[in-house]
Amino acid sequence: MSTFKRIGWAVLGSVMSVWITGCGTPGAPQPPSLDLPDRVADLSAVRTGNEVSLTWTMPRKSTDKLLLKADIEVAVCRREDTGPCEAVGGVLMVAPGKAGTLNEALPAPLASGSPRALSYFVELKNRKGRSAGPSNAAVVLAGEAPSPIAGLQAEVRKDGVVLRWDANPQAAAVRLQRKLLSSPPPAKTQGVLLAPTPEPVEENLLVPPGADDGRAIDKNIRLGQIYEYRAQRVTLIHADDKTVELAGQLSQPVRVETTDIFPPAVPTGLSAVASIANGGAEAAIDLSWQPDLEPDLAGYIVYRREGDADWQRISPSPSGVAPAFHDSHVQPGHTYRYAVSAISQGGHESQRSPEAEETVPNP
Repeated sequence: MSTFKRIGWAVLGSVMSVWITGCGTPGAPQPPSLDLPDRVADLSAVRTGNEVSLTWTMPRKSTDKLLLKADIEVAVCRREDTGPCEAVGGVLMVAPGKAGTLNEALPAPLASGSPRALSYFVELKNRKGRSAGPSNAAVVLAGEAPSPIAGLQAEVRKDGVVLRWDANPQAAAVRLQRKLLSSPPPAKTQGVLLAPTPEPVEENLLVPPGADDGRAIDKNIRLGQIYEYRAQRVTLIHADDKTVELAGQLSQPVRVETTDIFPPAVPTGLSAVASIANGGAEAAIDLSWQPDLEPDLAGYIVYRREGDADWQRISPSPSGVAPAFHDSHVQPGHTYRYAVSAISQGGHESQRSPEAEETVPNP
């Protein structure tokens, strides 16, 4: 009996040992990590004059979704049309997640001749020189760049900034780059400060091809600001449902301060209507005119005279923004002549309107 028990316990111990050992057996083998950086997918290229600027974002992870830690080898190449991809700029080392940049001065053969496609690619390699493939293609145009713009000038007018330059009859567009150098002050309306609509810091104005007569006007400006303008000619090529441009060198900058020195428009449509009541005790002439819709209008100034006498100002300073005035200081049987001017918030007064004449009837 005791011998049987010993054998039974030995067999049970052996079974338990096998079961415990089986729990630690590894599963199916996993493939080794290839350690390949993810491909770049946002490569962009811009050509200005004879220089091409490339920008892209380095990946943070490998194709195995593992975080990359060390700097990554970056190879850049360019391909003209369907030719071979030639190396550019040597080997770069860029940290994961950082912005990659490269500037290249085009070789003389690529900076001359007719416009043609020039594609750039970046390829990220691991320590063994392997990669997950080239990036997206970033396309610019090879060929002779448009001539630079000379003689850029800017003049402030009431309807905008007039820009002038030395015209060129070649069929290229002209891009005017505008940069805001100042910040607009808050607008004040009826004692309440209102935040103005934000103005873009940078904006472009494109003069279409064939319209380069050396003049353009930027109407989308605000008075009281400082702007900087630069200009360049741009050749536009349409290929594969895309528009690719070849831009010339940027001109020297020109600055302009849009000081508000301009009066509002002259009021129009002035009319005068006389009235009399209470046996002549209450005589008056009511004036009305077309409203001025300019945003910097402060109000109107009303002038009056009899015959050829000097004009006399009869309204407060200013009379308010309503296009009307009630003149109760008149006498029956007298004829009066009126004129109205508009005044801006900066204190600039317009010319007087055409006259309106009215006679107060006798009771």
